[in-house]
Amino acid sequence: MDFMELAKNRYSERYYDPRPVEQEKLDRILEAGRAAPTACNYQPQRFYLIRSEEAKAKLRTVTHFHFNAPLTILVCYDANEVWRNPRDRYYDNYNSGEQDASIAATSMMFEAEEQGIHSVWVRGFDSKTVVDTFGLPRNIIPVMMLVLGYPREDAKPSDWHYVRRPMEDFVEEL
Repeated sequence: MDFMELAKNRYSERYYDPRPVEQEKLDRILEAGRAAPTACNYQPQRFYLIRSEEAKAKLRTVTHFHFNAPLTILVCYDANEVWRNPRDRYYDNYNSGEQDASIAATSMMFEAEEQGIHSVWVRGFDSKTVVDTFGLPRNIIPVMMLVLGYPREDAKPSDWHYVRRPMEDFVEEL
């Protein structure tokens, strides 16, 4: 499938079949996140798999946006390994961690779609609660959750999926 077709067809899935994602497909998805570009190639992104019943029970305590999917990847970055720009006078102590993790998550999302696995990007959680619940080290910063799985038979994109603002709203020449 051509990339533009893939990008336009992918939608935020909210109705998942309970069958698990095969390990070989998960491996490809994770490799897409590992191969994603990062600032100065520091690679601060970290992926935590939430798929055991115990981990999914914890997940249900930190967000209601789990959609009963068989797999969630908690995408984080290691604050000790990010590129920092000390010369940026606009953003105090700017670091690339959130962008690096987001690029990795986007790469995984598109690879999942290529594998027939649907996804939804979730940011409806409190980071401190996630860190405490899953016992993550203090230097690990949660960015988002990538909820993954096969769509239910009746799954379909929402009507909002097809609404796009005009290009003029996004592009301006300087």
